[in-house]
Amino acid sequence: MTELHWKSAAKLVKGYARRKFSPVEVAKGCLAQIERHDKTFNAMVAVRPEEALAQAKASEKRWMKGEPQGPVDGVPTLIKDLLLVRGWPTLRGSRTVDRNQAWDQDAPSVARLRECGAVFLGSTTTPEFGWKGITDSPLTGITRNPWDPTKTPGGSSGGSSAAAAAGYAPLTLGTDGGGSIRIPAGFTGIFGLKPSFGRVPAWPLSPFGTVAHVGPMTRTVEDAALMMNVIAQPDARDWHALPYDGTDYTAGIGRKLKGMKIAFSPALGHAAVDPEIAGLVRAAVKVLEDLGANVEEKDPGFEIPFETFRVLWWAGAHALLGKLPAAKKKLLDPDLADVIAEAKSISLDDYQDAVRERGLLGSRMRQFMEGYDLLVTPTLPIPAFEAGRLAPSGNGEPGKWLSWTPFSYPFNLTQQPAASVPCGFTAKGLPAGLHIIGRMFDDRSVLRTAHAYERATPWHKTRPPGC
Repeated sequence: MTELHWKSAAKLVKGYARRKFSPVEVAKGCLAQIERHDKTFNAMVAVRPEEALAQAKASEKRWMKGEPQGPVDGVPTLIKDLLLVRGWPTLRGSRTVDRNQAWDQDAPSVARLRECGAVFLGSTTTPEFGWKGITDSPLTGITRNPWDPTKTPGGSSGGSSAAAAAGYAPLTLGTDGGGSIRIPAGFTGIFGLKPSFGRVPAWPLSPFGTVAHVGPMTRTVEDAALMMNVIAQPDARDWHALPYDGTDYTAGIGRKLKGMKIAFSPALGHAAVDPEIAGLVRAAVKVLEDLGANVEEKDPGFEIPFETFRVLWWAGAHALLGKLPAAKKKLLDPDLADVIAEAKSISLDDYQDAVRERGLLGSRMRQFMEGYDLLVTPTLPIPAFEAGRLAPSGNGEPGKWLSWTPFSYPFNLTQQPAASVPCGFTAKGLPAGLHIIGRMFDDRSVLRTAHAYERATPWHKTRPPGC
C-alpha cells in the first residue's frame, strides 16, 4: 500500500471497483509524497489536504455503492496555476494578481474533472503568466527537475511535469502555447499531449491567443487518453471549441502500427541537435519501424518561423501587461518586462504579416501531412539544463527561450496535435523525448502511436532517484 501514489489512474479506478484500496488511502499516499519531496522540487503553489481528503471520502462512498461519478472518480489530480479553480486563487505565477477577489468559477477542463469526481490535491507552479519554457517566477521561485534538482523541469507546465515525474499524482493538467506541455514532458520523462486546438475547451482564452492549448500530463499514455475522455467534453464558454464528437480516446489505443506512414525529421531541416539526444531519438524511430510503421526520413520544408511566433507571442504579452501601472510592472519577471518593452516596436503591419505567415505555414503542413499519418522529431534538441536559467549557457540570442525550443512552437502555430513520449536517458541520467505530431484533428493516431512505443520500451517505468 505504500506505493499507491505510483499507480496509474487506470489501475486506481480498477482497484477502487474491486475494493482493493480506497480513494482516501491513495490521496493520503500522494499528499505524503508531496510532503516528502516538494521542499526540494518546489512544484506546488498550494496543497489542499483538507479539501482533497473530503473529496476522497465522498468518492470512497460512491465506490462503496458501486456508483462512481465518472472515469476518474477518486483519482488524485493537480492543476496548473493558470487554470481557474473554484475557491482557489489562480495567481498565474505573478505578484501582480490580486488574490482578494471572487474565485467562483472552474475552467472548462477543471469543471469536467470535478464533475467526474477527481480529487484535487492542489495547484502547480508556472512561470509568470506561462510566458517561457522554464519554470520559475517572482511568486514561487525556481521549480526543479526530479531527475536532477540542479536542472530545470522545463516550462511553462514545469510544476505539473515535475509533480507527475516525482509521483505526486497520476493526473496533471497543463497548458501549451509554444511547447509548454511538451517541453517539460521531454525534460522530466513523462507523457504530455497538446491536443488539436479547440479539442479541449478553454476559458478564458489565453492572452497569447489561438496558439494556446490545454492538455493532459501523465506518466502513461493510457492515463492521458482516459483524461481526454473527460476534459474534451463540451463547454459553451469556449467559442473556438471543436464540435464535441463523443470520441473514446481509450478505444483502439492498443492497435498495431502496421501500415502507419510516418515522416521522420531529425532536425526539421535547421535545428542543431545534441548528438546524444539525436541518437536516442533515432533509436526510438527504429522501434516504430520494428512495430510495423513505414518510416521515411523527410523534412516538412519550412523555414524556422521564429519571427512569426515572436511577434504573435510578444504582442499577446503586451496586450496582457502593457497597461499595468508602473509600480506593478516593477513586480514582474525582469525578462518578461523586457518582452513587453520589445513588443512596443511591433506595428500593426508586423502583426498582420505574422498572421499571414502563420496561415502559410498551416497550409504547408496540411499539404505535407496528406502524405503521412504522423511526423516525428526530437521533442527538444538538448537535455535539461541548469535551473533558473532562461536558456543554456552561451545561448542568449534574441528570442530567449525560443532559441532552444525549435521543435515545439511551430506546431502551436499550425494547431496540430502533438505529444512527447519518453525515449531514453542520457549518460548523465536525464530524460529525452520523442515528439509525435499528427494531422490536424487526428489526436487518436498520436495517442495510439505513443502508446505502442511506450508498451515496447521501459522508459515510463523508471523513477527519479530517491522518489
